[in-house]
Amino acid sequence: MMMKKMGAWMLLALLTSVGDWCGRCYGCLEDERIGLLEIKALTNPNSIYMGDWVEYSSNCCEWSRIECDNTTRRVVHLSLWGARDQSLGDWVLNASLFLPFKELQSLDLGYNGLVGCSENQGFEVLSSKLRKLEVLDLSLNRFNNDKGILSCLNGLSALKSLDLSDNQLTGSGLIVFVSVRQSADRIIYWYQYCYYDHFVNGLRTQEITEIYHLSYNKLNDSVLSSLSGFSTLKSLDLSGNRFTGSTGLDGWCELKNLEEVDLSGNNLKGVLPPCLGNLSSLRSLDASDNQLEGNIARSHLSHLTQLRSLSLTNNYFQVPISFGSFMNLSNLKLFACDNNELVAAPSSQPLVPKFQLLFFSASNCTPKPLEAGFPNFLRSQHDLVFVDLSHNKFVGQPFPSWLLENNTKLDRLYLRDTSFIGGPLQLPQHPTPNLQTVDMSGNNIHGQVARNICSIFPRLKNFMMANNNLTGCIPPCFGNMSSLKYLDLSKNHMSCELLEHNLPTVGSSLWFLKLSNNNFTGRLPLSVFNMTNLEYLFLDGNKFAGQVSGSFSLASSFSWFDISNNLLSGMLPRGIGNSSLNRFARAVDMSRNQFEGTIPIEYFNSYGLEFLDLSENNLSGSFPLGFHASDLRYVHLYRNQLSGPLPYAFRNLSSLVIFDLGYNNLTGPIPNWIDSLSELSIFVLKSNQFNGKLPHQLCLLRKLSIVDLSENKFSGLLPSCLSNLNFTASDQKTSVEPGTTSQDYRNLEEIFASIGYYIHDKIVLPEIDVKITVELTAKKNFYTYEGGILRYMSAVDLSCNRFTGEIPTEWGNLSGIFALNLSQNNLTGLIPSSFSNLKQIESLDLSHNNLNGRIPAQLVELKSLAVFNVSYNNLSGRTPEMKYQFGTFDESSYKGNPLLCGPPLQKSCDKTESPSARVPNDFNGDVGFIDMYSFYASFGVCYIIAVLTIAAVLCINPHWRRRWFYFIEECIDTCYCFLAINFRKLSRFRG
Repeated sequence: MMMKKMGAWMLLALLTSVGDWCGRCYGCLEDERIGLLEIKALTNPNSIYMGDWVEYSSNCCEWSRIECDNTTRRVVHLSLWGARDQSLGDWVLNASLFLPFKELQSLDLGYNGLVGCSENQGFEVLSSKLRKLEVLDLSLNRFNNDKGILSCLNGLSALKSLDLSDNQLTGSGLIVFVSVRQSADRIIYWYQYCYYDHFVNGLRTQEITEIYHLSYNKLNDSVLSSLSGFSTLKSLDLSGNRFTGSTGLDGWCELKNLEEVDLSGNNLKGVLPPCLGNLSSLRSLDASDNQLEGNIARSHLSHLTQLRSLSLTNNYFQVPISFGSFMNLSNLKLFACDNNELVAAPSSQPLVPKFQLLFFSASNCTPKPLEAGFPNFLRSQHDLVFVDLSHNKFVGQPFPSWLLENNTKLDRLYLRDTSFIGGPLQLPQHPTPNLQTVDMSGNNIHGQVARNICSIFPRLKNFMMANNNLTGCIPPCFGNMSSLKYLDLSKNHMSCELLEHNLPTVGSSLWFLKLSNNNFTGRLPLSVFNMTNLEYLFLDGNKFAGQVSGSFSLASSFSWFDISNNLLSGMLPRGIGNSSLNRFARAVDMSRNQFEGTIPIEYFNSYGLEFLDLSENNLSGSFPLGFHASDLRYVHLYRNQLSGPLPYAFRNLSSLVIFDLGYNNLTGPIPNWIDSLSELSIFVLKSNQFNGKLPHQLCLLRKLSIVDLSENKFSGLLPSCLSNLNFTASDQKTSVEPGTTSQDYRNLEEIFASIGYYIHDKIVLPEIDVKITVELTAKKNFYTYEGGILRYMSAVDLSCNRFTGEIPTEWGNLSGIFALNLSQNNLTGLIPSSFSNLKQIESLDLSHNNLNGRIPAQLVELKSLAVFNVSYNNLSGRTPEMKYQFGTFDESSYKGNPLLCGPPLQKSCDKTESPSARVPNDFNGDVGFIDMYSFYASFGVCYIIAVLTIAAVLCINPHWRRRWFYFIEECIDTCYCFLAINFRKLSRFRG
């Protein structure tokens, strides 16, 4: 009721806003127009403007989302896809809204949060009035097994197409509806993930008799067995459901008219049933993304003589490399078996197939080197448009140059990481005008890129030859190739002075250029800074020299800019992100060069900048003040000469994940605002001049996993609250996502329209290998951790500071820590026995402190411990038992503790040590200092005993007594003479 009132109010507002518009509508009839306004009000009551519905035009047939019949000017198509504000919650479909549209032929209600319908909301009228409705799209809603929505559509007598994909349909309620539709001999049509105009085009160009689509719901195995009775079914799509077994497939053997079957994205197991070979009309079978297995040569797929497309991707099939079992399938045009296993086949298989493939994809199919070699049946193929054999191990095979020579229609060729025998890239003798994408990265191709490559591949858009052994320079013709968009020649041995004419010039289409890790020399070509379409530039790992000041003030603004690891010098270029283009730099890497001077404020004020690496330069001075960089997530400034404190502006970096300022001359304490960096995972201040106590706010950074504050001047007690850190694994600290993808630029749907198979465009991902690197001292050595290992790495390094007091026992709660280094401080007290809870720890260094007491025996249970060092303390007692990991530690782990004994030390302990003298496990024994009261008492007793012993001896033995008195007299005479002589000299000296 409230919605209807709101709808009426909205209708009044809308009509008021257009004045006398209702009286002069040229298109829809008035009842249809009013109906449209009411639908708009009810689907989005927060909006009181006409938006893309009215568009301020009096002719409603010109509105978007609407199509009218050219003759009657009545609405025949109405699209409400995504019109409902999803924040308003669930929506129960009110059919009376659509009653004014008596000529309506198609209705799109996808993505509106619909949950059902009510028989009291006009559906009986809808069924009687919308007699011409043929197409109804209810996809991407929330329908479940509510029989109401299924039964309330039964009266739509003209319905030919129904899309219920991406809902939550389960079980038998669906089958009831299917039975009704099948008895009425109607079409149930699907078209997935597309807008209505695409769907209509597909409907008009195909003669479809009956298609049934329920993909991406929650259907289970019971549905499979229930479909066996639908003998007229021609197309069946049950992809993306919850099927688990393969027994239900047997029931389909009676579906003699099936032409298209899609079972992809389920959990089907076992082998394909032999009866599938009886489906003589089958033209398309997609069983990808399941767990099916078996050798397809033994299946009955070879009997499907009408088969045109077969996709077995992402299963456990064994696929004979000769493909002999399919040689008689003369209609086969598409074959995909990626992520299965290619196996050798008997030599008796026929060598020349009857088919001519357009699409062939068998990537990642050789988990071990394949002795059978390259699939030679491709030598007889001349119509190939798409070939992908990437990530296979065709060891000992030469590069198949004949593949390019034989297939002049080839559009895309992917041969990445195929282990071919090294050799030059042999181009075909004649041009291949259709070739747009070539990916041969990760092979052993050597020599120079042919200078005539541009004339052989005149429409080349994507050229990837990374990680080979190419030499020489970039062909000059690339500078004039306007079609080139993606060029990756990284990780080769190319060397020359890179000049302007080697690269595309201003106005080119190039958006990705990667020349990393070669030997290019000279100055950076200014042309790369003038390319307005260039988004990704990687020139790192070369020998470019000179200054680049002012380059960024030119026209280009990069999404990703990397000139690291070169010989560049001078001041850092200013103007980061200053561009009239709607593009902002996401990543800037200028590390490992010779830049000097201060950091311009633009580097911290650039909108959208997420990754900044200026490490290993000669930068100096303090940080700029007053900046605001809320998007920064990765900041690497280590190994420079920066000075001064951390500015207050850093507190605005609330998205910061990694903050590495190691090896500088920064001063001051860690500020109290540090807890505002709530996303911080890696915090490195190693080898600076920071001082003061660690603030308790540091403990509030719950996502911290690596903390390195070593080699500073921090003091005070270790905060016990650091035990709150849980060291959660995170992908954010391992690598930086490129954030942008680009499609291979030609529409494959057009290419494969002739076989009626929809192909998704191959995605070309930017090859960005930005692995986060962190340097840590652990396991007695200096290590560099990068990439995936950082996901799980956790460490606390507070070594080489001035911390005092005891190690908090609460730190035993750091159960996920891998490395703990507290060495070279002034820590006292006991080693906490709670450290036995650090089950994941691999490196524990407590050396060079003033710790005392015994080493807790419980530490022996730390079975992951690889390095243990407690040397140069005041520890006492017996060393831990030599078992588990402690059996691997040598004397160096304990040296510098004179009161320690036991293996592996040379000093043995008292074997008669009484059990009563041992200290309980929860107390470490010796307190580590001398009891002075006991010392004084024992010294006095010993002195008295010594004096009495001497007196007794003198009384008993007269000879010793005489010698004693004679010695005393000699001492007295000697002292008298010494004083008398020296006293006269002293008197004369005074006189």
